[in-house]
Amino acid sequence: MTAEILAVGTEILMGQIANTNAQYISRRLAELGINVYFHTVVGDNAGRLEETLKRALSRSDIVITTGGLGPTKDDLTKETISRALNRNLVLHEDILEKIKNYFEKRNRKMSEINIKQAYLPENSIVIPNPNGTAPGCIIEDGGKMVIMLPGPPKEMQPMFDETVFNYLRQKTGIMLVSKMLKIFGIGESDIETRLMDLIENQSNPTIAPYASQGEVTIRVTACCSNHDEAAALLSPVVGEIKSRLGDFVYSEDGEPLEKVVFNLLKENRLVLATAESCTGGLLAGKITDIPGSSEVFERGYVTYSNRAKAEDLGVSWDTLNKYGAVSRETAVEMVTGLKNKTGASAGVAITGIAGPGGGTEEKPVGLVYVAAYVNDNIVCKKLQLSGNRERIRNDSCLNALDMLRRLILGMEQR
Repeated sequence: MTAEILAVGTEILMGQIANTNAQYISRRLAELGINVYFHTVVGDNAGRLEETLKRALSRSDIVITTGGLGPTKDDLTKETISRALNRNLVLHEDILEKIKNYFEKRNRKMSEINIKQAYLPENSIVIPNPNGTAPGCIIEDGGKMVIMLPGPPKEMQPMFDETVFNYLRQKTGIMLVSKMLKIFGIGESDIETRLMDLIENQSNPTIAPYASQGEVTIRVTACCSNHDEAAALLSPVVGEIKSRLGDFVYSEDGEPLEKVVFNLLKENRLVLATAESCTGGLLAGKITDIPGSSEVFERGYVTYSNRAKAEDLGVSWDTLNKYGAVSRETAVEMVTGLKNKTGASAGVAITGIAGPGGGTEEKPVGLVYVAAYVNDNIVCKKLQLSGNRERIRNDSCLNALDMLRRLILGMEQR
């Protein structure tokens, strides 16, 4: 089956909002083995919407629309599609009652224009909207399917997950289930070399490696009819990949490295402190972005200047003058001072040159030192990173997180 996602809204065409709905729906349809070949956006114009709908139906089995189901005059999706499919709009008294209750619970008076939202095309399947006033619907017509959903993601996503996904799953009879292996510390080309025979001979499951900023993801996807079958197909392939890549694999569930470290800190009852120079608090931000981080995060210092390194962390001026702020000696003193000052059971310090300026022949842009400890075990790593300022800062954080992961798990530092 093929699908087209048709977003309705002039505000999307004008760039006022991003079309995140299409991304979400495409990802969910892929789990069902439904191919999405087109993303289309059309403004709030009945003529252009009808023309676009007919074109979509001519080339796709399923057309999923988002937006245009509100109560105002420029919300034209339902009316236009009904007309294009020669269907009358009929009032659903039960939906009207739900809309009235929606407003009553919020101590607001329902406007007469909201009655419009209780009208749906005849012989359509209602998609309830527990988070808003605009229900959606599914229309099957001549072997084709049109699915209408509201535009706000907080309404659209639950409606898709709770009604549309299961409806389509019954139609396809298949599902795609993926394992997302996250890998750090080894390049994409090296990974492909180690896995070449698996990739060349893949059938079901399929294996797809792709690089993102500083790390690699391998998506292993099984086409199956249920989760038990998926597990049986995925388990041996994932196991073989992990055996070949070893401890470079840090997650098989797609979790980012900071979440893996967060979980390890929590499981081992460790509390983290950070001291950052060139990353300027980026590492602390990655951890504190995770809900519940107060359980594992003690505090963070941004010691950008030499004075801050000396006053806040106790780095010796002799060390700074002799070896410089970007040195193994300074990084170790930063993390030692952090440990002494905070008493945290885990810590990491980062100092480096993120660029684009500030580098020398002896200490080029991208030179970074990361020191970390867990309990009394301190390690330090020299990095020579490449890329722009953002890339260097991000890769510094990834290396710091991986060092913590390895320290907690008792692994060899890479």
